[in-house]
Amino acid sequence: MHWFNNSKLFDLARQGQRLTHIAAVIPLSFIFALVAQSGVIPLMVVLGLIYGFTENGVSLAGIPNTIAGLWMGMQLIFAFVLVYAILWAWLKWVEKRPFWTLGYEAKNALSQYGRGFAIGALMFAGSVGILALSGSVSFEQGEPFKQGFAAVAGVLLVLIGWIVQGGAEEVLIRGWVLPVIGARYKPWLGLLISSLIFALLHGLNPGLSAIALVNLALFGVFAGLYAMREGSMWGISALHSVWNWVQGNFFGFQVSGTDAEGGTLINLMETGADWLTGGEFGPEGGLAVTVVLLVGILVVLFWKSREYESS
Repeated sequence: MHWFNNSKLFDLARQGQRLTHIAAVIPLSFIFALVAQSGVIPLMVVLGLIYGFTENGVSLAGIPNTIAGLWMGMQLIFAFVLVYAILWAWLKWVEKRPFWTLGYEAKNALSQYGRGFAIGALMFAGSVGILALSGSVSFEQGEPFKQGFAAVAGVLLVLIGWIVQGGAEEVLIRGWVLPVIGARYKPWLGLLISSLIFALLHGLNPGLSAIALVNLALFGVFAGLYAMREGSMWGISALHSVWNWVQGNFFGFQVSGTDAEGGTLINLMETGADWLTGGEFGPEGGLAVTVVLLVGILVVLFWKSREYESS
């Protein structure tokens, strides 16, 4: 596995004048994520003034689905777009390297993004397949205007938000944390710490369970290995985005304990045991996703590919 110790992501990270010390990388990863989340506050104030505030914040219930999808997409964008700006500033004035050295070279970008998009959709569909085979999911009868063909416009608008959100989490954790620690210290240390940080960043999500926390760490391992092997962030950014979108707006599940507004193309609900289905956290909190992630890790580690092995 030549690619593990010699991933192009590490070479890109070394292009700067300095690599951030691990004692700074760990707390800064949480600070950057928290500061970026504050970007959604102005939007939530606007939504509250338009639709009214509730005990749980702002409710989009009862508004046209396309509008709900637009607002949901904007919430995701406002909550995560600052991650890109913060990292750009950090790289420019501290590490002294361009943003694209986080793994966003132009070469093969489209093919890598498309491949990641397809793999992410297939992986989550695989976990749904496991649930279906075990009789742990069934169709749910929701509001007609929020599902099926009537929901297409809203679902597509939310996808734009998921693209920004998934890419932001990836560029922070797998584009910056992993390569900086891996290049300055050891690749395995970068993979381990980035995976743990990723899991902890979701530690306050509703419905979090022990299995969910393990799955978050496993997704971090899988995503890190995928990015390291490809030597690029395009593919894993697409995979993460479509994973969330398919989960919430294609199949209608909760995404890491949160509801996905904007409608769903196929409205499913969990009917089996929480340890398998994930319960309130959504499928990411169950063993069906655990199986898919473990298989994904093995495939990335041992799949024979001339393209990857030569990189």
